[in-house]
Amino acid sequence: MSVYTLPDLPYDYGALEPHLSAEIVELHHDKHHAAYVKGANDTLEQLAEHREKGGGPALLNALEKNLAFHVSGHALHSLFWQNMSPDGGGEPDGALATRIEADLGGYQAMRAQVTAAAMGVQGSGWAALAYEPLGDKVVVTQIYDHQSNTPTAGTPLLVLDMWEHAFYLQYKNVKADWVEAFWNIVNWNDVATRLSDVS
Repeated sequence: MSVYTLPDLPYDYGALEPHLSAEIVELHHDKHHAAYVKGANDTLEQLAEHREKGGGPALLNALEKNLAFHVSGHALHSLFWQNMSPDGGGEPDGALATRIEADLGGYQAMRAQVTAAAMGVQGSGWAALAYEPLGDKVVVTQIYDHQSNTPTAGTPLLVLDMWEHAFYLQYKNVKADWVEAFWNIVNWNDVATRLSDVS
């Protein structure tokens, strides 16, 4: 059975400073993201055992929810690390900028909407810029925990982690400062490539 693996970071722990501290990046990647990978692999083993030995539907339902939670956490974090760069920030250009203009009214309007989505997360979750293929549109969504509120057919392009472990050691309870800092490290080349791959 294939297993999930923790991807290497595409930069050093301190590369995103001063916007995101080395301490947060190290803890977030090596502890929190790693825990989702381990949780996914542990759940796969439990599901395999459940299939071999049989068991009630209640346990199966719980395992399937656990798998969705951990795999989604792994997928979103894997995207999150690529969405940031020490050379990030500024505004998108090219086809991505054109799409944002057409679907969301331009960069400033999109940024304001993603910021509002991030600030509006109740509890733990994410803000996301996603491509929704049925409408052929770029949309802004909230993702509660890791796996809900995203259009089912949609593909996240840019994700902003609003779980407290993503910012609290540096920004304390001032979430707005974390969101503002994030825009300085967005890797628009990565976002553009993701849009090109799915649209």
